[in-house]
Amino acid sequence: MVLRPRPVLRRLAAGAVALALTVGATACELLPTGGDVLADAPAGSALETLGQLEVRGRAPRTGYDRDRFGAGWVDTDRNGCDTRNDVLARDLTGETFRPDTGGCVVLSGTLDDPYSGRTIEFRRGEDTSEAVQIDHVVALSDAWQKGAQAWDEARRTAFANDPLNLLAVDGPLNQQKSDGDAATWLPPNRSYRCAYVARQVAVKAAYGLWVTAGEREAAAGVLSRCPDEPLPAGAGAAPGAGGAPVSYADCAAVRTAGAAPIRRGEPGWQDAFDGDGDGVGCE
Repeated sequence: MVLRPRPVLRRLAAGAVALALTVGATACELLPTGGDVLADAPAGSALETLGQLEVRGRAPRTGYDRDRFGAGWVDTDRNGCDTRNDVLARDLTGETFRPDTGGCVVLSGTLDDPYSGRTIEFRRGEDTSEAVQIDHVVALSDAWQKGAQAWDEARRTAFANDPLNLLAVDGPLNQQKSDGDAATWLPPNRSYRCAYVARQVAVKAAYGLWVTAGEREAAAGVLSRCPDEPLPAGAGAAPGAGGAPVSYADCAAVRTAGAAPIRRGEPGWQDAFDGDGDGVGCE
């Protein structure tokens, strides 16, 4: 004997399906898309700049090698210190330096890690240095797949050593991130995500790198929670990108530009700004 569904049950089932479809459609209508968020971006914000980036597919990683971005850390600003030590001196507090290195080689210091929100003690040494690593906020491999293949070596070296694209961070989290973009990795410290994505946007805008559709959607999702998030201080045209490197005549110019206090390694830094030799100028 074949049992047929009762008419009442059929009507209830049909009603439940219709209700589910209606709720689903309403939920989709209430969720803003990246395009909606970008259309309403405040002027001068990181969100507005994100909307100006070119959207393209990821190019093949073929041919990528770290050495295509220069052999290790380079003293691109010619201050006598390599970029890694410049960034450590900028981002650590209470740092000490190896004697007879002109205040270049950082031996120790304390990092308020932006990625984890933890405090990490840095001690230079074979077994301890890796606790704090220098992260390329826009990873070199990611840049290679989104425009850097077409650059010459000088421009790639400048990119790999640009303080705008560098942060001292928790070593294991830097390894975890690998070459991820905003669509595949964000800092566990949620309070830093807006500033992190804004820095990625600033770097890509300065160097003319593109973003994928998924990356733009993910970045817009983060910045939608902080639509007024500005680009980081010192962001602007990259050297060789149609604009001049950042330069300040004196501390008055640094303050006028809103870049004070300026730290060693940041765009426009000059040792003349640092009267007490603590790595922070125009205080």
